[in-house]
Amino acid sequence: MSVRRIIFLRPGETDWNQVGRWQGWVASPLNAQGLLQVRALAKFVRHIGMGALYTSDLHRAVQTAEILAEPLGFAPIPDIRLRERSIGAWQGLTIEEMESWYPALYSEMMAAPNNYRIPDGESRDDVGVRVTAALDDILAHAEYETIGILSHTTAIKVMLETLVPTYNPLYVDLDNTGVTTIHRKESVWELTAVNDRMHLEGLSAQAARELEAKKP
Repeated sequence: MSVRRIIFLRPGETDWNQVGRWQGWVASPLNAQGLLQVRALAKFVRHIGMGALYTSDLHRAVQTAEILAEPLGFAPIPDIRLRERSIGAWQGLTIEEMESWYPALYSEMMAAPNNYRIPDGESRDDVGVRVTAALDDILAHAEYETIGILSHTTAIKVMLETLVPTYNPLYVDLDNTGVTTIHRKESVWELTAVNDRMHLEGLSAQAARELEAKKP
């Protein structure tokens, strides 16, 4: 059976997500809000017929995948090639800090966003090489019509660009636990849902109640 639907997922929120710090390959755990997001996502994914879940091996992704595994009923498959872009020397910085501390290098990146390689890190093109190889292997060997890929912002956007000719990453945000789905019609992949966050409705109120309950 060939894959006809791919569901792309982002991990839950971390403290660095919350303050806009670029994480790259750092082993940052989900924060309290991220855990709530993933538990809500777990209720959603159990109903969508996913036959396999491939995941980045970074800590925040694995932590997310392990929570999703229970309702799915099968173990996620880790793949190092699904990691986020390595940002080397800029790991832990915000965009404002990059622009302020490394103005010349930041300008180079903005002028050539695809082939600029961050010091000690990767370019978007580098990410494209490895995630495309991962996609090729997954699509060649997956035995289910619907599969999930749990990865990160840059990696997911590059995969979408690779598969969907009409996709433009400049106009699409991918939030924590956002769900983006593509469907293959004959030989063409089409977007059917972008950054779906319906499972997160009411989550802020729930988080507030839980915090209130913990007060002495």
